[in-house]
Amino acid sequence: MNDQPRTTSRSGGRAARRAARASALPDHLRPVRPGMEGGTYKPLGSKDLERIHKAALQALETIGLADAPASGIEYLVNAGCTLGEDGRVRFPPSVVEDVLAKANRTVTLYSRDGKTDLVLKGSRVHYGTAGAAVHMVDVEGREYRDSTVQDLHDAARICEQLDNIHFVQRPMVCRDITDNLEMDLNTIYACCSGTFKHVGTSFTDPGYVAPAVEMLHMIAGGEEKWRERPFVSNTNCFVVPPMKFATESCQVMEECVKAGMPILLLSAGMAGATAPSTIAGAIVQATAECLAGLVYVNAISPGAPAVFGTWPFGLDLRTGAMSVGSGEQALLSAGCAQMHKFYDLPGGAAAGASDSKLPDMQAGWEQMCSNVMTGLAGLNMVYEAAGMHSSLLGFCHESLILSDDLIGQAQRCVRGIEVSDDTLALDQIAQVCLEGPGHYLGTDETLGRMQLDYVYPSFGDRTSPKEWAELGKPDLVEKAIARKNEILSTPSPARFDPALDSDLRDKFNIHLPV
Repeated sequence: MNDQPRTTSRSGGRAARRAARASALPDHLRPVRPGMEGGTYKPLGSKDLERIHKAALQALETIGLADAPASGIEYLVNAGCTLGEDGRVRFPPSVVEDVLAKANRTVTLYSRDGKTDLVLKGSRVHYGTAGAAVHMVDVEGREYRDSTVQDLHDAARICEQLDNIHFVQRPMVCRDITDNLEMDLNTIYACCSGTFKHVGTSFTDPGYVAPAVEMLHMIAGGEEKWRERPFVSNTNCFVVPPMKFATESCQVMEECVKAGMPILLLSAGMAGATAPSTIAGAIVQATAECLAGLVYVNAISPGAPAVFGTWPFGLDLRTGAMSVGSGEQALLSAGCAQMHKFYDLPGGAAAGASDSKLPDMQAGWEQMCSNVMTGLAGLNMVYEAAGMHSSLLGFCHESLILSDDLIGQAQRCVRGIEVSDDTLALDQIAQVCLEGPGHYLGTDETLGRMQLDYVYPSFGDRTSPKEWAELGKPDLVEKAIARKNEILSTPSPARFDPALDSDLRDKFNIHLPV
């Protein structure tokens, strides 16, 4: 018979849990993790979704898209589209509906080591970087400078260490490399040698795809291994809104599809400039353009992996300046997420960027607003979710690090509220009120849920003013600078094997120092 006091048993349980808290939780028990289900926020009603769909079909049938390359016209006409005397390709609704019926419903974006693969389907939510910023934000000097290949490599290395950054689409261009082919090749090298996570990149010319794929085959260990697990996708601005194909980008897309590379079909109209100023109208145009891209991709290779990338951006109509941090932007991207779910297609949109020039209070409210709204809407791929400033002109390493905290809180909102016998906690209430001390501090249940239910910031400060002063009044940005320096002081675990690295440098002009 066990005659030990009950309190002793409970104390032992708490001690065990304290020991468990000292080690990292397995992924399936973490309070937030990649691919959690969103979709609870629905700014558009079911009738609204249907009307947007019908309007997009009408636009494709009656307006169509101009400037398709000759190869694209051949693919699309063979798929059932028509070429008008005005040179515009028009899409009969039956052609679009047929493609929607057979398009790939699940796309896996592979990581290089197999540990952070992203399965895109339903309302599974993932956050990551993206963009083509031309400047770096120097938070210490409070100024902007040209971005370099070293900056890109460092961003990838930082992302590798951040749990809440799930993929690394190239966030900046290497302005220190003037040759476009070398820039494209070095972009792949800089990202893939910095992180194991899935990488997204662009190509400036269709002729550059073949040498890039050769590099990827070398990194993967051969073409067969590459095609089994393509760990780089092509971010493809295949349209020039409104309703025109981007001729060379379409040719790039054709080559990437043939090479087995997943495609992000990116339509980035500017509401009020290159897209209608209304939120609904901008979503209609982006949807129509991406439907055209989906037909195109499936005409090249039926069922090829493609992400429905509706990226309409907002404008400040007073000045014509981009307003990526606005509430309108958050609604645009959340509405697009609903259209992806309407079609049951893997999709992505832009959120989490800021118009602020520095990681300040404005950046915080702008980044959180759209990251939360798109996550709640169930957006599969939240692009530009971290580090992006000045309406996409500047990228900031320190902001990237702070965004890991921010996205952790956003993901906790996505996870939502679980209601079960356990979480309703009637037994706890009864025990605390009738048998216990009248509070829940230190109970087994409270201690047991500390890691399972709660997300704790790494950099956010929850100390009292007294404690804050005693700690030397730590500054958020200064803590991010220290963490950046710590990460960059050691080599990336994703760096290439020395023999492979030597082979790559012999074959290609790699600008990063050994």
